[in-house]
Amino acid sequence: MDETIDHNIEFFEADIKYQLECSDNIRQWLTNLVAEEKCGIEKIQYIFCTDEYLLDINKKFLEHDYYTDIITFPLTNNKKAIQSDIYISIDRVTDNAKSYQVSTTTELYRVIAHGILHLCGYGDYSDSEKITMRAKEDYYLTKLK
Repeated sequence: MDETIDHNIEFFEADIKYQLECSDNIRQWLTNLVAEEKCGIEKIQYIFCTDEYLLDINKKFLEHDYYTDIITFPLTNNKKAIQSDIYISIDRVTDNAKSYQVSTTTELYRVIAHGILHLCGYGDYSDSEKITMRAKEDYYLTKLK
C-alpha cells in the first residue's frame, strides 16, 4: 500500500478538549482505506465534540432530536475527490464503548472508519447494509497499525 500520509485529513475540536493519539497513523490508515475502496480524498475534517454540540447539529441540519455518535456531511458527490466534515461525539463514543464492551479507542476508530465508509458509498439503513458496514469496519480495524 502507498505509505504517503494524506495531510488532507485533519482533526479538530469543537467544544471539547480532545487530542487524537497517533494522528499520523490514523491518517495513513484512512488514506489506505480510501485507496482500497478506489476512492480519493480532497479534504476531510474530523471535528470532535460533545453530545450537546452534535445534538444541536442534528436538530438544525437533519431535523432529528436525538443523540448520535457521528454525522457526516459530504461536501461533494465525487468519490474520487471526497470532501467532507465529519462530526464525532466523544461522549457518545465513550458510552457506546461501555455498552459494546470495547475500549473507547477501538470504538472511536470504528466510528472514524464508519464516517469515511459512508463517503465511499456504504449505507447503514437496511439490515443488509448494516451487516456490510459492520463487516467493512471490522475489516479495516484489523488493518490499523
